[in-house]
Amino acid sequence: MEWKVQLFKLNYDQREADAVADVIRSGWLTMGERTVAFEREFAAYLGAGTMAAAVSNGTAALHLALLALDIGPGDEVIVPAQTFVADINAVMLVGATPVMADCTSFEDWNMDPADIERKITDRTRAVLIVHYAGVPCDMDAIVSLCQRKGLKLIEDCAHAPGASYKGRSVGTFGDVGCWSFFTNKNLSVGEGGMVTTRSDDLDREMRYLRSHGMTTLTLDRHKGRAVTYDVVRPGLNYRIDEIRAALGLVQLAKLDAANASRRKIVEAYRREIGGLEGVALPFPDRDDRVASSHIFPILLREGIERLEVVESLKADGVQSSIHYPAIHHFTAYSGMDLGATPIADEVAKRELTLPLYPDMTEGDVQVVADALRKALVKIG
Repeated sequence: MEWKVQLFKLNYDQREADAVADVIRSGWLTMGERTVAFEREFAAYLGAGTMAAAVSNGTAALHLALLALDIGPGDEVIVPAQTFVADINAVMLVGATPVMADCTSFEDWNMDPADIERKITDRTRAVLIVHYAGVPCDMDAIVSLCQRKGLKLIEDCAHAPGASYKGRSVGTFGDVGCWSFFTNKNLSVGEGGMVTTRSDDLDREMRYLRSHGMTTLTLDRHKGRAVTYDVVRPGLNYRIDEIRAALGLVQLAKLDAANASRRKIVEAYRREIGGLEGVALPFPDRDDRVASSHIFPILLREGIERLEVVESLKADGVQSSIHYPAIHHFTAYSGMDLGATPIADEVAKRELTLPLYPDMTEGDVQVVADALRKALVKIG
């Protein structure tokens, strides 16, 4: 279908094409010098003494974080109800039990620190938070709670490269930060991710885990820095490749400007549809946080048939999406007692995501806003 305004567009140009061509000409495609540079520059971007290891995708990052923190059978991990299924999947795949915490309110869809505390049991080992839509969680309350209860903290920053809380980058508050560079993310390489930490021990463990538990890499042997290797623990193959690392370097250089463009589009949306009958906008501006504005979610009034809105927008050439369907409605999790989350359940029924990307214009916003008004009038 030909969209007038699609949900997301890459902000690629000749720089990405040249970066890929340079890798191909180099003859070295696996994890190499570009990966090392990407890790170094991403860690420096986050600051706070961060170390970074590039991996194959964001789900791999979550899996490595849980493995490195030795979370497994018998353990509980508190996760957000308002999230992509990868968080719950990763917890299940290490044999632990996910327990869902609710949104803070209908205005703030991030995890509620008070509900996190209510869900803690003597089996709870970790809290896994998500900075939903690129809006930072209430990190003061969450960090304090985890320290007080002796819990590990994992930050899922898939939505949030460039977001900050009280002047500090997200992904540097917890034990491990997990990042996704999937196609539609703020920093996009197609598939790819990063695990970050300020712990030397965790950094070393996650590097072992991402590459078969090996003590040296192919690049080390190619450069003559090593002849052979030891395997110090069972590991996986979650390595990134040089093409994606090269794309990541270009995208990282563009990130701040791209996020600033996203925030301007969010401001334009708020002007155009902020007072629209039948629509509520979450995440009002706050001075203590800077969002990466990954997506633009709205909350439809109770009783509005969301699918009808989606189809009306589609008829006018506007693509939309849902972030996210309720976890407990999926076949894999149907019937499981994941915890009561009434606000998140309601958000899952009524949330709709409108187009947002760096090169979007205010004219595009007007097209979307007009189509949304038309849909709401049509539906009544």
